[in-house]
Amino acid sequence: MGRYLRWQAVIALLGIVLLAALLRYTAFNFTTVTVPDRGGTYVEGVAGNPQYINPLLSRYNQVDGVLCALLFNGLTRLDEQGNVVSDLAESFSVSADGLTYDFRLRSGLYWHDDVPVTAADVLYTVSTMQADDFPGDSSFSTLWRAVEVAAPDGPDGLAIQFKLKQPLASFLDYTTVGLLPAHLWEKIPVADMMSSQLNTRPVGTGPFQLSQITASAAELAVNSRYYGAAPYLTRLIIRFYPDHQSLLPAYDRGEIDGVSWIWPVEISEAGQRSDLQLFSAPLSGYTLIYLNQQNPNLPFFKELAVRQALQYALDRQMLVDDILNGQGIVAHTPILPGTWAYDAAVKQYGYDPQLAQQLLDEAGWIDTDGDGVRDRDGVPLAFVLLGNDQEMIESIAAAWEKIGVKAAAQTVTLPGLTSDFLAPRSFDAALVHWELSGDPDPYPLWHSTQSKAGQNYAGWENREADEAIEKARSLTDPALRRGYYLEFQRIFAEEMPALLLYYPVYTYGVRNKVQAVQMGPLNTAADRFRTIADWYIVTKRVTVGNDPPKLDTDGQ
Repeated sequence: MGRYLRWQAVIALLGIVLLAALLRYTAFNFTTVTVPDRGGTYVEGVAGNPQYINPLLSRYNQVDGVLCALLFNGLTRLDEQGNVVSDLAESFSVSADGLTYDFRLRSGLYWHDDVPVTAADVLYTVSTMQADDFPGDSSFSTLWRAVEVAAPDGPDGLAIQFKLKQPLASFLDYTTVGLLPAHLWEKIPVADMMSSQLNTRPVGTGPFQLSQITASAAELAVNSRYYGAAPYLTRLIIRFYPDHQSLLPAYDRGEIDGVSWIWPVEISEAGQRSDLQLFSAPLSGYTLIYLNQQNPNLPFFKELAVRQALQYALDRQMLVDDILNGQGIVAHTPILPGTWAYDAAVKQYGYDPQLAQQLLDEAGWIDTDGDGVRDRDGVPLAFVLLGNDQEMIESIAAAWEKIGVKAAAQTVTLPGLTSDFLAPRSFDAALVHWELSGDPDPYPLWHSTQSKAGQNYAGWENREADEAIEKARSLTDPALRRGYYLEFQRIFAEEMPALLLYYPVYTYGVRNKVQAVQMGPLNTAADRFRTIADWYIVTKRVTVGNDPPKLDTDGQ
């Protein structure tokens, strides 16, 4: 009996030794690491409410733009450098004469309702923008009406061909517009597009699809048939708030994990939150002040001396530093820095209030009645300055007051600024933020043909500038185009048709439970979601093997 017990003890001891050796071997050769896993809900707060979740109608509402970026795709998209790259199109090519563009859709694409994507969807989307009663951006219609579109393999095929009547270097930018599903939209007259329920029940091709929408939020789920990388997040909620000032308090209450746009005045306050990651990046575009040269009641805006004086009177670096907390770069040209067409040597207007007053004096604008406002021939140098940034327009008005110019600062909403004042040209002066991306073609904003019904809200008409723009957009060689754009920038700086202020910097806040968030240069604010497929909240541990020991150079 005693001998039997001794053998049991020996066997148990050997087992322990072997187990220890095995564990040691496993620990040496295998380790566990934490990796992203599927799951988790990301909740972001935005300022405003959706109106038209429709890529053809979303241009002037940032909430619409964000939702469309997540739900829809175009034939192409813009990368971080503003270059056009493939999206729903598998490939595309341009003929040597710059008139024919051939695209081929990826195979196996589906709409959110499981209907295949075909050339018919491209044909429908383009024909809608070409329609005389298209209710969207008129610049879309103007361009697309000059383009012939065909499906060489038939509407059920994947081939698309566009033919232009004359070369247009920036045409590829227009192919980034999101496509609409023909099988749903073709039942609705184009004139009735804005009243369709499909604008709040969108069906797209993007990485997410709409699950439900209410007055307070939109809930999105992962699109399992998306052609690209599947996001780790399984649900995305966009909550709507009345204004940007409501977002940080909502974050503190735990209602949201992301603050869509942290305004410059909130940067310091936001930085005090230890669990809030801040990401900043240049945002393609610029902020400027339009002076309505077409307003018959304000003829002085047509005077170069007045426009130049107003620019010299502004300490733009101070505006950036004090009001924007450094979240901007002083602008000197409407061609964006970092693009191949930008002229770093263009004429610059520094802060010089003495020169501003001298220019006005020489032009005959003096204060004849001692009321502090310059006048000439009984006309006071006074007008209304509109904008949606109260502190900024009030600071600008105060600067002009110091040189004898009276600007009454009036705050308006961004949608109201566009629809009620800019589009009908019923304004004096207006502070406007432009998001621009892709090709640097300034035609939509500065060509004379756009001064009455387009987006040339300053009403600037200059034949030399027009010619430079026209010649540049008819060429495909960037080197040749650059020469004309340098000429355009020179003329713009000399004429000062509008007052350039700054190129914006965008700051985004995300709770630190959300990992792998990255943000590079942005074409639009919606590009903050460019890398959302990599974001994750949920993790798991997996076992990985270590490399076996290697022999040294002596084979030992």
